[in-house]
Amino acid sequence: MSSLLSSLLILLCMLEVGCADFPGTEQPDREHSIERIGADNETEVWELVENETHQRTEEPSTTLQPVTSALPPVSQPPVLVRESESFDGAQTRSVTVLVSSVSSLCVCDLLGAQCDVNCCCDPDCTAADFSVFSECLVSVVTGDRQLCTQESVLYSINTSTNVPQMVTETVQLVNPNVFCIQTTNYQPALSYITPDQPTVTNFDSLLGEFGGKQFNANTNVLNAVGSAQARNLSRYEYGVPILTPDFYLNLPAPLGTKTCVDSNPIGFLVRQNFTCTQDVQLENCSVPVLTLSTYTSIQILPVPNSQSGINVTVQAVTMQSIDGTLVRGNFSEQTPSYNSSTQICTNVVLGGSYSIIYTAKGEITSVLASFTLGTINRNPFQQSFQISFKEEGTTPAALSGNPGYVLGMPLVAGFKLPQSGIVQSTNRFGQLTLLKSSIDQSCLTEEGNRAAVLFGYNMMSGCKLHLNGFNYTIAAFCQLAGDIILNALKGQQFPEYVAQFGNSQLENVLDWVAINTVNLGQQASTQASMCKIPVSLALEVRWTKFGSLVNSQAQIVNVTETISYALIPNNLGSDRTVQISTAVTFLDVSQAASPGYKAQPTIDAKLPFDFFFPFA
Repeated sequence: MSSLLSSLLILLCMLEVGCADFPGTEQPDREHSIERIGADNETEVWELVENETHQRTEEPSTTLQPVTSALPPVSQPPVLVRESESFDGAQTRSVTVLVSSVSSLCVCDLLGAQCDVNCCCDPDCTAADFSVFSECLVSVVTGDRQLCTQESVLYSINTSTNVPQMVTETVQLVNPNVFCIQTTNYQPALSYITPDQPTVTNFDSLLGEFGGKQFNANTNVLNAVGSAQARNLSRYEYGVPILTPDFYLNLPAPLGTKTCVDSNPIGFLVRQNFTCTQDVQLENCSVPVLTLSTYTSIQILPVPNSQSGINVTVQAVTMQSIDGTLVRGNFSEQTPSYNSSTQICTNVVLGGSYSIIYTAKGEITSVLASFTLGTINRNPFQQSFQISFKEEGTTPAALSGNPGYVLGMPLVAGFKLPQSGIVQSTNRFGQLTLLKSSIDQSCLTEEGNRAAVLFGYNMMSGCKLHLNGFNYTIAAFCQLAGDIILNALKGQQFPEYVAQFGNSQLENVLDWVAINTVNLGQQASTQASMCKIPVSLALEVRWTKFGSLVNSQAQIVNVTETISYALIPNNLGSDRTVQISTAVTFLDVSQAASPGYKAQPTIDAKLPFDFFFPFA
């Protein structure tokens, strides 16, 4: 009977009254109680809370079922979560407190209320767990590395004892960086900003700021910056955003991902060529970003502090069908429209290009533009825009390098006229070409279908020649087939010279190398029934690194053209196919760099005539 009474008194002590009023009980350092912190229609939520200096009176106490054992102490106060009486009410949760003590940091503690293997800083691990550890995954925990003096905790395992034990040591490490922070009077400045917690009052504002595909900056702030700084300049400088009367010149561009960001500013003299993906529903295809007037009705300020703008001159409008067919169209204020029966949208801006003409004084004189409008039947789709700049009164010439070749640029080639310099085609991508493969791979239909030879890119292509359709004698067939195949291999105008550098001048003939031609198997056949025709063309471009190691330039030193011939039997009636191939190979023949040193100084010492007196 006495034991039962004692148990009841202990229970009442923990719930309401307190243990100090009853004999035979010890009062702990902290009192614990159980509070009712939330309820719904079916269940009630209870939580163990530490009472340090006050008692909570928000909720009325509720009688619990008797327990037979004392509650264990808690090491840390739990985070209080309050649920509303109904599911429709708002829920408020506290933000996790930032841990700044190095001894409390443990990056390898991944399991809650469990010991992580080889995690020496895990507070859930006991001495028995440490005895089976093989190493410490995290041996050093350091505070902010920007500080000159960093508090650090070293974790290790002492294996010299019979039972391995964990050893913890707190030390102060010195940062050798001369730009370290000695003291800080604002501790939150060394951490990330605590994010705002969504509530009923700020939910709409947070949704408007972070709810889209990209974070939208405040337009008023950007306008203020543009008005206060950029609009005070008397001329455009490199990288300065091109201004309009009310904002910047913006075009869709990718940012981080392929998705289009519709507010990409265009910088002066910054050439850009970008393609991004627009994710717009077909039913809403009449949005401004897909409308032609958005890109043509803008005005560009000639200089930042100008009061009037320049209109955009549309030079061409190209119409593209669903299958990719392009036709020339007429410029008009066309608006995208959606046809619900066919589920397609027409007059959508698929791309455009701007050519901005400027003067040497940094003033824009005109803006030329061309656009591609198309029909789309799927979502998402791609948009492409290109920005180029041209100085007024000049004719720009594209180079393949300055001076050395740049990877991916076309090789510069041409012909040498007697008593003259080099003559080349105006199409820089058609000066040195190879046969381009197609779907049917027929050599008779591949004439004119060429691919440019790009520096550093090895290429291989080919076609097929069917011999069953020729009704000629063997001599006539050999001549006709040889001309057709050689024309397919080399093209209409195969060059004779290739520029050593990407910026070689036409009048400097010494900066060009001649193409060497090697014919394999061209000797006349001793058999009258055999025909010899070319079957392959291989280009070998040898280049070397020229100049210093810091900024070496690519220089072409030799180009060899190898044409291989094969024997074809005089059996023209059979269905016989000959494979024709072309290839280009770039070979680096650079020699190992040799170190260069300045000449040793010459000692020119002049001694007085009696320097060795009286010995000499």
